Amino acid sequence: MSRALLRHRHLLLTGARSGAAAHPFAAAASSSRAASSHTARSVHPSAAAAAAGAQAEPAAAAAAAAAAPESSAGAGEQPSPPPPPAARGRWGLLKFGAFAAVAGATGGVGYATYAYSLPEVEEMTREFRTKQAPTVPDDASAFEKYKAMVYSKAMKAPVAAIEMYLDVRSTIEDHVRGFTEPTSDKLLPDLLPEEQHVFTLVLDLNETLVYSDWQRERGWRTYKRPGVDAFLEHMARFYEVVVYSDQPPMYVEPVIERLNSRGTILHRLSRPATKYMDGKHYRDLSKLNRKPQQVIYLSAHALETCLQPENCVEIKPFKLESDDTRLLDLIPFLEYVAMARPSDIRTVLASYQGHDVAAEFIERSKEHQRRMHDQSKHGRLWRR
Repeated sequence: MSRALLRHRHLLLTGARSGAAAHPFAAAASSSRAASSHTARSVHPSAAAAAAGAQAEPAAAAAAAAAAPESSAGAGEQPSPPPPPAARGRWGLLKFGAFAAVAGATGGVGYATYAYSLPEVEEMTREFRTKQAPTVPDDASAFEKYKAMVYSKAMKAPVAAIEMYLDVRSTIEDHVRGFTEPTSDKLLPDLLPEEQHVFTLVLDLNETLVYSDWQRERGWRTYKRPGVDAFLEHMARFYEVVVYSDQPPMYVEPVIERLNSRGTILHRLSRPATKYMDGKHYRDLSKLNRKPQQVIYLSAHALETCLQPENCVEIKPFKLESDDTRLLDLIPFLEYVAMARPSDIRTVLASYQGHDVAAEFIERSKEHQRRMHDQSKHGRLWRR
């Protein structure tokens, strides 16, 4: 019995040494088992062998797991080799050529759009577009017919590109024109035959007839200029009165409703009727459907907001001065013009250029009265 026990002990120690070489944790386990065998001689041999096998299984599993990635990596596909330098060079040249063609076409389109108007581009490309399909006589050779066919096929792409450019540009310009040009070439209706002699007085709104002020506590408020009601009522007897503002309709309409309580303002025009240019909205009097020699534009910023300065009369801007009388001071001059009916109001306004129209008219009126008085006095002396 002791010999059999010694033989099993020898086998157990041999397995522990081989397990320690495979895994460090197995060595620790075998040493502990060896120590326990010395203390406990009554352990059964079969139980010891089972314990040794259980300790060896984790080591084998760990070794198999470590070997698995290596085998899978070895069995996997190898990475594709990089393309040769010649192929890379050809692809790079092709990309550069495509980029250069797109950049050249974009630059050409941009220059043509900047340098030439749409009618000019149409005129310059008309001959090119009409030669897309050259005429070939019936008795032409097969080579000539083939050459004409190739030329026609080759011309289809550039001609189609030009046609598309013209269509797109025309569409874009039509949309832009809707925002930059007045809504109509005739902003006012035609005058009746019996009203052809009536002059048109165009009035600005802000700082000319009213002043709008905004404060955080109360918001917007609009104040009438002193004498504005009397001015409008008096001018309506002699002129076709039109208010022409560069403000949106949502602002203009309520203000004019308050000003026009007596129906003195015949027509009202707002921002859609202006011409947008260089970041500003201008009044274009040529779109009023009125004779330019019978139109007067009165504004606090007349020369800055009107495209026809020869029709302008400037007035001092209204800034809530309670003693302002500028509108009332202009009544004598405007009344005289309406009564005298000059053939061209622009020549009359040119003579007042650089002067305060109201004050200069008073001075000229006094001078005219003095001359008339001297002439009448001289005539009486002559008759005596």
